[in-house]
Amino acid sequence: MTTAITSQNKPLSNRIQAVDLLRGAVMVLMAIDHVRVYSGMPAGGPEPGIFFTRWVTHFCVPAFVFLAGTSAFLYGNKLDDRHKLSRFLLIRGLLLVVLELTVIRFCWTFNFNYSQFMLAGVIWMLGWCMVLMALFVRLRPLTIGIAGLLVMFGQQLFHFVPLILPQGWRGHFGWFWEFIYPSDGDWLPGINILYVIVPWIGVMMAGYGFGTILLKQNDERRKICLRLGIVAIVIFIIAAIAVNYWGPVYKGDKPFLFRILDQRKYPASQLYLLMTLGPLIALVPFANRAKGWLADIFITFGRVPLFYYLLHILLIHLLALDLNYVRERNIHQDWYATAPYTEIAPEHRWGLPMLYLVFIIAEVILYLVCRYYARYKAAHLENKILKYL
Repeated sequence: MTTAITSQNKPLSNRIQAVDLLRGAVMVLMAIDHVRVYSGMPAGGPEPGIFFTRWVTHFCVPAFVFLAGTSAFLYGNKLDDRHKLSRFLLIRGLLLVVLELTVIRFCWTFNFNYSQFMLAGVIWMLGWCMVLMALFVRLRPLTIGIAGLLVMFGQQLFHFVPLILPQGWRGHFGWFWEFIYPSDGDWLPGINILYVIVPWIGVMMAGYGFGTILLKQNDERRKICLRLGIVAIVIFIIAAIAVNYWGPVYKGDKPFLFRILDQRKYPASQLYLLMTLGPLIALVPFANRAKGWLADIFITFGRVPLFYYLLHILLIHLLALDLNYVRERNIHQDWYATAPYTEIAPEHRWGLPMLYLVFIIAEVILYLVCRYYARYKAAHLENKILKYL
């Protein structure tokens, strides 16, 4: 059994606040990037406004996956039954995979031709990581956390797995391994792999191990989080500068700061993970003590993450069609048939002011709906289905 929470380390509410608040904050950032998709604006670029509109959203997936692991640990600690936790993760993980291939795929595209375009996106990846975690939670949290760090920082080793197989096996095995880690194999026709399993399963495992830190007393927890976060940030800065100066010769005209911050996301590099997870961990003590209306908004979103995710894609897509019609008397649904992969001519793009206006409108609507759902969910704890949403 996982260690039950004792009376002396009982301030669980503020720990849950930290997880919910940070998760809610990155979900808001995530919405910026998804509005950007429908606006037609490129994913980054030399202009500071466009670059940082994309860069701030880099914190979303690492935080979401890491905190999913932390939440799994805290939920298991509450249950005090690893078998129940394993069953919960298995069911929820498979639910996420199904939702990615059906509801989420449709909300992105409004395209019923599923044979033409399928996406192995972030919810797909999150679901399979939970399925794997259903097996791993039988191990000690410390063991899981250390193994997660090894996966994160040794991820390139997974590239060579298909290469050690007999030649005859590679053709049958290569397509499957492309879902695990890029290995120069062939994808299945019609499926676009946006998020592979590695290193993200390592991030979730590390988040699970991090949950043990949240059970410590306030002062000790604060010191550990600050030290871990600051060390990760310092390592990132030193390593990123070193790679920039002594790594492969850079060809381009990006400013030095942009080159430091523009780390590889697909698959997420070690520097990318240090850049995003370091600040997240360092912010945990501050998130525990946060008060006020903004904190309440983030906490509301963070308590209903899947509900928010499902709703925000549908809402942003509808707002995009409405705005296109107001601007051009045409909804231009054809632009989004393979969203989030969109190609919109520059003269039809919204621009940053309109992008952020649509984002604010979407967040106001999402808050009102999510607040109602969070209250409904809290008032109906006996409904076992709601815990999966």
